Amino acid sequence: MKMGKVDNGSILGRVFLMAVCVGAGWFLKSRLTPPMGGMAGMASGAPYVLVKTVKHEDVTPFSSVIGHVEALNSVSLQPQVSGYLEDVTFIEGSYVNEGDVLFVIEKQRYQATADLRKAELDAAKASLTRITKDYNRQKSLNQQKFASEAKLDEAYASLLQAQAAVKQAQANYELALIDLEHAEIKAPFSGKIGKAKITEGNYVSPASGVLASVVQTNPVRITFSMTDKQISDILQNGMKNEHVNARIELPNGKLVRMKSVNEFMDNAIDTNTATIAVYAEFQNDKEELIPGSYVNMNIDSGASRQAIVVPQSSIGQDEHGNYVLTVNNEDTVEQKRVSVGEALGSNQIIESGLKDGDRVIVQGLQKVADGKTVRAENINAEEK
Repeated sequence: MKMGKVDNGSILGRVFLMAVCVGAGWFLKSRLTPPMGGMAGMASGAPYVLVKTVKHEDVTPFSSVIGHVEALNSVSLQPQVSGYLEDVTFIEGSYVNEGDVLFVIEKQRYQATADLRKAELDAAKASLTRITKDYNRQKSLNQQKFASEAKLDEAYASLLQAQAAVKQAQANYELALIDLEHAEIKAPFSGKIGKAKITEGNYVSPASGVLASVVQTNPVRITFSMTDKQISDILQNGMKNEHVNARIELPNGKLVRMKSVNEFMDNAIDTNTATIAVYAEFQNDKEELIPGSYVNMNIDSGASRQAIVVPQSSIGQDEHGNYVLTVNNEDTVEQKRVSVGEALGSNQIIESGLKDGDRVIVQGLQKVADGKTVRAENINAEEK
């Protein structure tokens, strides 16, 4: 019988295909086969459960609102005199203190003008002294009949002119001092300064506009609105004369506890929205509250309270009442009778029956029973 010629390329292709299939099979097997630890657990008959290590938490009643962070003070610095900007003394974006010199505008020129006006004032005062003596002399001579009334009137007119010259020189000197003071632009209060809009060496005048802005960052004010019902709840729970206690959620999700140092409500409820505006002032030493941002706020509407909280799904019920299943230090399931309180969303307050450190089973309840050994894993990594 005549045999056909074998195609070496075809054979190599089939071998390559078989190798790929075998590799894929081993990959899928490794992905689908449970780890040896899990197999050992299954072989031992101890089921896996997820537990939550409970502890007392803040369960104070609250009202949720959205607040707008505002600066108590903000200012746009503008020049009050004209001249070349000699010096910009601050670092942009830094914290400045009240009274710090921020900009200097030709201070030497305005100092020289003030000195000139002071010299003019001194000269006017000296002239007034001389003319006053002359007037007194003419007045004495007139009383002795040695000087005419016309001479006395002329001396009196000179006296009035000299007095007016002193007042004019005094006003010019005070204006020069004001301009000299404005040659240095200072921070009116402590806060954070922004970008310098005009740099050193440029000519500025009152028409130049804003040089920089300063915003007070500590304390800050949070403005929010509450419904008439929320306000009534707070007032009826005896919170009328207390400061605002709030759990504030920052834009990055961090929760901070803060208590206001000053607050007030608007004087009437907005009939269009049935809400009233509330203004609360908070210390912001860590500068966590940024003016202009929005934050979620949980405002206490009752007395502060701590309690243990568990998921509602972990609570069982029988003819004897409510219970939860816990895992002790020997990894054995224990049933504990509990007294439940208010619901907090999907969670439940436990009034009695649990203590800090108890490990409550929250998943895998259908696989366990009182007295059974389990393999427990905490539901949150930080509780491991």
